[in-house]
Amino acid sequence: MRTVETLLGGEWAASAEWIDVLDPADVRSPIARVPALTAKDVTRAYDHAERGFALWRRTSPFERARVFIDAARLIRERVDEIAADVTAENGKTLGEATGETLKAADFLEYYAGLARQGYGTLLHDVRPRHRTHTQREPIGVILVISPWNDPLITPARKLAPLLAAGNAAVFKPATETPLAGLHFARALHDAGLPPGVLNVVTGRTTEIEEALLDDPRIAGITFTGSNAVGARIRRRLADRNVRFQGELGGKNASVVLADADLPAAAKAVVAASFGQAGQRCTATSRVIVDRPVYEEFTRLLVAEVEALRVGPGSDPATTLCPLSSPKQRDSVLADLAGAVEQGATVLTGGRADTRGERANGCYVQPTVLGDVTPETAVWREEVFGPVLALRAVDGFDAAVEAVNDSDFGLAAAVFTRDLGRAYRFADEAECGQVAVNTTTTGWDVHLPFGGFRDSGTGYKEQGEEVLRFSTRVKTVAVHFGD
Repeated sequence: MRTVETLLGGEWAASAEWIDVLDPADVRSPIARVPALTAKDVTRAYDHAERGFALWRRTSPFERARVFIDAARLIRERVDEIAADVTAENGKTLGEATGETLKAADFLEYYAGLARQGYGTLLHDVRPRHRTHTQREPIGVILVISPWNDPLITPARKLAPLLAAGNAAVFKPATETPLAGLHFARALHDAGLPPGVLNVVTGRTTEIEEALLDDPRIAGITFTGSNAVGARIRRRLADRNVRFQGELGGKNASVVLADADLPAAAKAVVAASFGQAGQRCTATSRVIVDRPVYEEFTRLLVAEVEALRVGPGSDPATTLCPLSSPKQRDSVLADLAGAVEQGATVLTGGRADTRGERANGCYVQPTVLGDVTPETAVWREEVFGPVLALRAVDGFDAAVEAVNDSDFGLAAAVFTRDLGRAYRFADEAECGQVAVNTTTTGWDVHLPFGGFRDSGTGYKEQGEEVLRFSTRVKTVAVHFGD
């Protein structure tokens, strides 16, 4: 079994104890092991980050950009190796893993360009012979906590902008999927990132949570994960001057109106719902269909779903991968059982897939549920698996009402040929991301990303908007003489 060390203070570090990394396609044998760091190790990571920040904040933006460009080149050169590890530890198809790897390089390249531009605004001053401007500065040491579903692109989305702005980071990858984040760290390290600017804490969260969250040197925390954990972090920060950026749960809806191109809508909904086995923050999990086309659309949708091929992500023929862990598989199966108990009808799928070699993996059949009401738990609560629930409504207004009848507000889509309705939907949907005639997934690196309501916090990710989280604004007035 391969041993992979972690990055602390510019050095690759081992530990006395290790954590096994499992392949969700076959959980019988570990594929690698990473250090199980202790609370003392976490404190050392903050020590390194404090020193790294003192150096990195004064490093030329052009040098930061050079490191990012070189790291992006290394990721592209290593794409096959990295993608294979993403597939092995997460389960997603090799095509999805390859796309994720290349997108991580895109993030580095985008923020390399942004680092070179500088951030600030020239302002008029009422006083004669004064020139006033604002400038953005890094806030300090930021804790980055990333999830298991996108183990490379999420760290890239978070780390690239905060490092480009001159901050330092302590990075905690998901315990189930640490290899991808370590690849990202290695590319930056090999590209010349100074020691201590990025430190990777691999370990069991229950053993190091206090040291991770309570260190007084934390200036900000960026977290992607469940609402329950996000709420716990918020409470922990309640009396501290620490910024919190949270990308939390979603219950994303796609609306299919009667005038939509139904075959195209069915294909787009399936792509948005079942990519990565539904384990995307922006995955469509609710479909709201105009009643006159409900039966026809359902027929088209079920046919598309039944054409999916379940299998290991390493098989090029696979179009639906396993879930990322036995725990997640069992959670999804429990949600399905609960839906049936509440009166939902399984239109296709609905069970674990244990045929042949899949008996040792975390497979769930792609599932479509009908006879779902607004009170059904799977209609209101995030499942995070290959499960899609359908409801019929009467017209546009009822569809928008159904979209907004949720605690969440991350992403929504509408399928229609009516431009007026498309723009009305964009105005009225209470979501941070709105799509028209395309998937709820697939937001590029330069597009601000984040949800409303319980789906997130006031700080967006991606694009220039993320700088509101990772920088502070200083106003400078200069009197240049009489």
